[in-house]
Amino acid sequence: QVQLVESGGGLVQAGGFLRLSCVASGRTFSSYRMGWFRQAPGKEREFVLRISTGGGITDTADSLKDRFTISRDNAKNTVYLQMHSLKPEDTAVYYCAASPGWSTEPHVYNYWGQGTQVTVSS
Repeated sequence: QVQLVESGGGLVQAGGFLRLSCVASGRTFSSYRMGWFRQAPGKEREFVLRISTGGGITDTADSLKDRFTISRDNAKNTVYLQMHSLKPEDTAVYYCAASPGWSTEPHVYNYWGQGTQVTVSS
């Protein structure tokens, strides 16, 4: 069982930066691939980024490659999402999730955090 808790969301102006953190409970964090997803009002949950168990392999949604990055610190049971040059269309609830597999599909992820709201004002 893995419990995930996100933090770091908030209100930021367009062009700004935010770093989200996701802390996992349990001793098996390093065995999970981690992902970040987001869901805007009235839209489906969409893939943002994912990272391998050791952190050496990452994958970012094509539209976000130049602005968003992911990293993890297995010693701290934490995965991070760094978001640069934020735009109003980035406004969403951001979720971290853990998966035993390597996928961009939400249904593959077994464990989810409660989400953290990111609002980007124009």
